[in-house]
Amino acid sequence: MGASFVPIRKKSKLPSKTISTSYDLEYGSETMEMHNDAIVSGQKVAIIDDLLATGGTAKAAVELVEKINGKVADIEFIVELTPLNGRKKLEGYNIFSMLSYDEA
Repeated sequence: MGASFVPIRKKSKLPSKTISTSYDLEYGSETMEMHNDAIVSGQKVAIIDDLLATGGTAKAAVELVEKINGKVADIEFIVELTPLNGRKKLEGYNIFSMLSYDEA
């Protein structure tokens, strides 16, 4: 496939130099980090996450990829909780969910 794996983690979980972005949660805020040399400028990236709820974590991942000039090709989830409207934060991106739950 020629694909690479790039972890995006909570603050202080990754070794080496990182870039970061913060986002708001219902109960506070969180910071996500990615290695600053993980993506080459112009590289296409598929973001894969387990859950789409409010969209905050996925939007933070998008911001990190775009901060170092990566191009988000797709955002993919295993489960989507549709009543929480997470897709709204991700408008303009290709989104795929394997399972959708319509009731919260």
